[in-house]
Amino acid sequence: MSDRKREALEYHSRGRPGKIEVVPTKPVGTQWDLSLAYSPGVAEPCRAIAEDPEEAFRYTAKGNLVGVVSNGTAVLGLGNLGALAGKPVMEGKGVLFKRFADIDVFDIEVDSEDPAEIIRFCEMISPTLGGINLEDIKAPECFEIEEALTEKLDIPVFHDDQHGTAIISGAALVNALEVVEKEVGAVKIVFSGAGASAIATADHYVRLGARRENIFMCDSKGLITAGRTDGMNTYKARYAQDVETAQTLADAMIDADVFVGLSVAGLVTGEMVKGMAPRPVIFALANPDPEILPDDVFAARDDAIMATGRSDFDNQVNNVLGFPFIFRGALDVRARSITNNMKLAATRALAALAKEDVPESVANAYGVEAFRFGPRYLIPKPFDHRVLLWVAPAVARAAVEDRVARLPLDAEEYRTRLEARLGRRREVMRDIMLMAQRNPRRIVYPEGEDDRIIRAVAQARNEGIVHPVLLGRPARIRSRAEELHIDLEGIEVVDPRGDSARGERYAQRFYEQRQRKGITLAEARERLQEADYCAYMMVAEGDADGAIAGIDSHYPETIRPALEVVGVAPSVSHVAGLYVMVLPQDLIFFADTTVNIDPDAETLAEIALLSADFVTGLGVEPRLAMLSFSNFGSTRHPAADKVRTATDIVKRSRPELKVDGEMQADTAVVEEILRKRYPFSTLDEPANVLIFPDLDAANIAYKLMARLGGAEAIGPILLGMDRPVHVLQRGSEAADVVHLTALAVVDAQQRGRGGDRTR
Repeated sequence: MSDRKREALEYHSRGRPGKIEVVPTKPVGTQWDLSLAYSPGVAEPCRAIAEDPEEAFRYTAKGNLVGVVSNGTAVLGLGNLGALAGKPVMEGKGVLFKRFADIDVFDIEVDSEDPAEIIRFCEMISPTLGGINLEDIKAPECFEIEEALTEKLDIPVFHDDQHGTAIISGAALVNALEVVEKEVGAVKIVFSGAGASAIATADHYVRLGARRENIFMCDSKGLITAGRTDGMNTYKARYAQDVETAQTLADAMIDADVFVGLSVAGLVTGEMVKGMAPRPVIFALANPDPEILPDDVFAARDDAIMATGRSDFDNQVNNVLGFPFIFRGALDVRARSITNNMKLAATRALAALAKEDVPESVANAYGVEAFRFGPRYLIPKPFDHRVLLWVAPAVARAAVEDRVARLPLDAEEYRTRLEARLGRRREVMRDIMLMAQRNPRRIVYPEGEDDRIIRAVAQARNEGIVHPVLLGRPARIRSRAEELHIDLEGIEVVDPRGDSARGERYAQRFYEQRQRKGITLAEARERLQEADYCAYMMVAEGDADGAIAGIDSHYPETIRPALEVVGVAPSVSHVAGLYVMVLPQDLIFFADTTVNIDPDAETLAEIALLSADFVTGLGVEPRLAMLSFSNFGSTRHPAADKVRTATDIVKRSRPELKVDGEMQADTAVVEEILRKRYPFSTLDEPANVLIFPDLDAANIAYKLMARLGGAEAIGPILLGMDRPVHVLQRGSEAADVVHLTALAVVDAQQRGRGGDRTR
């Protein structure tokens, strides 16, 4: 038994057998919950739906439920295995729907090869579902089934084996032809394979502008011709060529511009590739082994562009780029069907997205430095979260335009909902980004030559949240931006050593601040040649509204010059670090996670007040818990006494704040413990701001929550500085920089410094 076979069987059998389960979305922990979930409470939505069937989308899971229906007659590349043997594939399809588009799935295996029975079966179960994904049904029956169901039902029906490959390879085709500078209407396209996928792909290419007379389709018997009767059907006949002599695949490929393989491994040779037109486009999509391997193609031609269906080669044509997002868009406007324009919209969205700068996180997921549009990167990668944000809205918009949608589409509101499906963190950050967009501020980045910073500021500029300033050598920054295919328009580049007048002004100002702390004027001039000191002085002098630094430095190394130049705010003695911990249904703020190792009671109280002010600035009412191992005096110990004293200081200083302590962490966040055991607490709801007794506890807690507790961490946010200065964790990615940029802009807005200046 091979390692892969052993691992695959173990994967599917260990623990709970299979890959899916049904999970309740409403509480069922009490008798009252059960009375609402079932009898007698369930009668109310039943009556509502009986009066208005559209209410099913409101009161049931129908609107987010797709049935993956198969009879197992064409399971992957394995052939007719039957309905039961196809079940692992259908469960896997359900996993992909959920993972990539948050769509729930019932996999339904139908034990029949009669198209009429399958059609009638789908009709009978359609009230349950918001859409039907037909899967692994052989041709030509799959065409008949899909066409009949599209006509009969008022929910989207989509045979992914036909249209998935068509839509994804269509995007690759559009971009490949752009790279080789050929027009889709002029190219000769040869297909190897004439099954459901090949015919649907050819149809889709025609909709993209290919000419039917330029498409040469070959099956196992050779080129499909007008006079041929053997192995023909009405669907193949649409692509019959009017030639008198029989032709093989090799004959057809002579002078072909594009080859599309949807057949079996090894059919194409290097000699056949050599006979193709200059700069040929070769999509060898047979799985698991393509019609020809990339190494063999490039050995024959160094001017070819290659795509396969495999993840271990460039340009993987993977159906997961299509069906989850197509159904997402269709379901969200309650489309009655999936039209050709919706399929074209998906193709064009994928093609356009491939030309955008690719997030660093996507490159990291695939273990490469970067992806850039070109011969080796024609279509997005499946783990690029932006596919949802591009394809689903495009499909939804096309559904509205084709008048098959039951609901209207608000593009901005819909994007926000989609981001929420990607995770609560994105929903939270979207709200913060919207706040930043209302009044962008000028933020300076001392590590302006770093690729991650360049990528991040370009994205932040595109989002309209910031007026960025990069510090560094202008030639170096421009060179890196060019290599990253990033336009620097709207991004100011400043050489810390290039403006002697400003440098001298900054040096004099720094000297005035530090002359009685051991700094000479010569030393001040020297330090102001450094990017970080220059950046912080820009902020201190009002030439920038904030600074972000530390992507390649240790935290103390970055914060020290910031404290020297900018300093703490008036009436503040200590700065502190805070993380926003994003849970599936809630936000919790952790402090101090980065700065004060063992704060005394007064410092702890100051950390609490700084945290409360920051949270209030985000529009969230703070409820503070001062954490300890003790609950309200249950243990007498100096560590617990410190927290208790800090709590008293906060209450005296700001009596309007909701704050209590000392208390254990579970007391702070579990409502039942708080109310039943400690009804006297001044917290009437679980805390959303947790103030830890020391850096050990805070740092350990936030990292465990992020790694094991399913929380996403946003930050760190530096509290207490005189002006907005925020320090990245060393090794942060571009996305982290964008998020901290948005927070820095909101911080600057809340302080009211700098007005609306956009210098």
